[in-house]
Amino acid sequence: MHNRSKQYLIQEYGISESAIALHEQALEAVAPYFKNYEEIREYNQFKVLKAFQDERISDYHFTNTTGYGYGDVGRDTLDLVYARIFRAEKALVRPQFVSGTHAISCVLYGILRPGDTLLAITGRPYDTIHGVIGIDQEVDSPNHGSLKDFGVSYKEILLKNLNIDREAVMEALRHDPSIKMVHIQRSKGYASRNSFRIDEIGEAIRWIKEEFPQVVVFVDNCYGEFVEDREPIEVGADIIAGSLIKNIGGGIAPTGGYVVGRGDLVDQASYRLTVPGLGGECGSTFGVMRSFYQGLFLAPQVAVEALKTAVYAAKLLELAGFEVHPKAETLRTDIVQAITFHDEAKLIDFVKGIQFGAPIDSSAQCEPWDMPGYKDQVIMAAGAFIQGASIELSCDAPIREPYTAYLQGGLNFDHGKIGLLIALSRIL
Repeated sequence: MHNRSKQYLIQEYGISESAIALHEQALEAVAPYFKNYEEIREYNQFKVLKAFQDERISDYHFTNTTGYGYGDVGRDTLDLVYARIFRAEKALVRPQFVSGTHAISCVLYGILRPGDTLLAITGRPYDTIHGVIGIDQEVDSPNHGSLKDFGVSYKEILLKNLNIDREAVMEALRHDPSIKMVHIQRSKGYASRNSFRIDEIGEAIRWIKEEFPQVVVFVDNCYGEFVEDREPIEVGADIIAGSLIKNIGGGIAPTGGYVVGRGDLVDQASYRLTVPGLGGECGSTFGVMRSFYQGLFLAPQVAVEALKTAVYAAKLLELAGFEVHPKAETLRTDIVQAITFHDEAKLIDFVKGIQFGAPIDSSAQCEPWDMPGYKDQVIMAAGAFIQGASIELSCDAPIREPYTAYLQGGLNFDHGKIGLLIALSRIL
């Protein structure tokens, strides 16, 4: 770090000399790892550019439709751009998706029918999906319209030594012909496991499809876009979904989500987003198309800036004596960095420090609260230009043992460094 920058951080932000010393060690240690991610960024940027060029994107695609939104050329062409990038038959990219969970839910409700079974093979899905599936739903609870309420069953296979348990998965598929969909969550979420790399996902899909080609393989792709040089569709996934306020929105998309994959399956998801018979043919875009296109174009660069922040965080916090997962030297498949404190107070102080380092609402005091969709209280630092955008530097944690924080995002690496140094200074 340049001496002038170092002095500025000490004087203006009160960052301790010990934190600066750890920073210099961490930065030197992670520099060699960045080269691989920069090569991935370069390839993905070429891929995005070519998709824009092949679809002949022009100013008239930045449309502003109202009402039904029929014939929205910008919306419909963006679907084609996404399909090219993901090597998929079809895509559905819409501001009407309110979150990644919503996009995932449209896939589940669109494809599964009463009597079908959903099989999760990477352990229990992320907390906000529990209510969708009907996990832990009380017998006498109100009917909220979960998959369980509609007669869709759910099974899950726990990981074996942190890997997908091939024997257990195949045993379940052989003995239960009602299993229509296999669910794979690429990112760890709040689980204490590895996130799954594309080659690992591809290998699982290969042996599932060899014996059960009719089973739909669905991958929750949140936090994973543009972290590797391939996406799950390229290794055999039938359909995937994600959020535009994560990697693929490039920090510019103000809302939205996407579903891409096999054409008939994307259509079924679209019938849940709108209604059967209309699907993706309607839905006005409220003037967001320029942001959607520009965010997508910037996404390979922004995703790798967030990735560098995560790698740096892993080394910095490890040097400070905390448990980190994954390690800095581990090849990544998502932008999430887990840091375990084994101390509730330290966890809360660290998350508050990330908030203090934000460009927006830096004076806000984030506190644990009963966040909708979560069983435990959650503390969340989210000083972002886009509310809840986890491609921007953010950090959240369920208030439960072993008191692990989940850091993600960083529109640029310089901000990621400052935010982390502020947070680290609070807990040293």
